[in-house]
Amino acid sequence: MGVVVLWVGMEAGGGARAFAADPVPAEPVYTRARVVSVDREGGSGGKLYVRLRLLPRAKLPFTTQTFRVVDQALLAGVSEGAWVRFTARRLEGENTLTAIQIAEECKRFQPCQ
Repeated sequence: MGVVVLWVGMEAGGGARAFAADPVPAEPVYTRARVVSVDREGGSGGKLYVRLRLLPRAKLPFTTQTFRVVDQALLAGVSEGAWVRFTARRLEGENTLTAIQIAEECKRFQPCQ
């Protein structure tokens, strides 16, 4: 029984350079939601959280989710009941709000901007 070794390589010229270009940063993807509440854990010095009711089209398992707010300035002008567009990341084991802005309410059966 023989062993066959197959070596596949790239040319030093054209093939390697095709992947060396800097990637273009992707546009952020915003999720639509309505602000349910803004709460501070453990009094005035505690962590700040916002609860958002996500649109059904968000394709997430829960319709209301809680996000930690690291920068309180993000919530300037955002009140309970407001419709918003937001982005979030998982930081230090928590869903963390990275951007939020007021948006118009999505009308049923109409496209949202």
